[in-house]
Amino acid sequence: MVLELYLDLLSQPCRALYIFARSNNIPFEFKQVELTKGEHKTEEFQKVNLLMKVPAMRDGSFTLAESIAILLYMVRKFKTPDHWYPSDLQKRARVDEYLSWQHVNIRGKGSKLFLMKVLLPLLTGQPLPPEKLEGATEELNVVLKQFEDKFLQDKPFIAGNEISLADLVALVELMQPVCSGYDLFEERPRLAAWRRRVEEAVGKQLFQEAHEGILNVKNLTADKIAPELMENFKQQLLKQAA
Repeated sequence: MVLELYLDLLSQPCRALYIFARSNNIPFEFKQVELTKGEHKTEEFQKVNLLMKVPAMRDGSFTLAESIAILLYMVRKFKTPDHWYPSDLQKRARVDEYLSWQHVNIRGKGSKLFLMKVLLPLLTGQPLPPEKLEGATEELNVVLKQFEDKFLQDKPFIAGNEISLADLVALVELMQPVCSGYDLFEERPRLAAWRRRVEEAVGKQLFQEAHEGILNVKNLTADKIAPELMENFKQQLLKQAA
């Protein structure tokens, strides 16, 4: 049976899985799960992932949640090129180090800015106060400097001279605030050059294809979000923005 990937490409981790599988010619069936329609809450999807989150994977009777776990599963099952998750002890440790750090840093701060600039105004009908946005932007700027100084340094990629899972996971996360209107690459030439290398390594056309939906996210309107999700979303986002 072919691998099934349950994805919504508005989600950063889903885009990482999609790009990784496509760039490595891994055969899979794309199972669309539209978050804005609440499809992740259905009884059918809970049979795949009881946590009701995307991405999720099914391989025969085996199911798996969590994007990093799924990426590593594909690396091992399909024996992808070594540079993605290097066999060299120290290079692999660099990849692991970034993947461990990124959750509450690049992912956490980038997602927060995206939610505050795009989703919260959509759900409440009014923009956030400028000082709130400035605070979230500054939080992201702090971790961006840490990313450049600690993880990227003067190397072509995080683990050295070739792309790894760390680079792919990092870039899809950074695209989220970019798609909200904050061009974080504009005044960061080192980061911009790294972005170009990552896109070239996976294929620019594939990268663009995976980001087509999120690049047009400003066209999203409240009526496209399932009514039963609206209030829940709003309360969650207001809590994050507090």
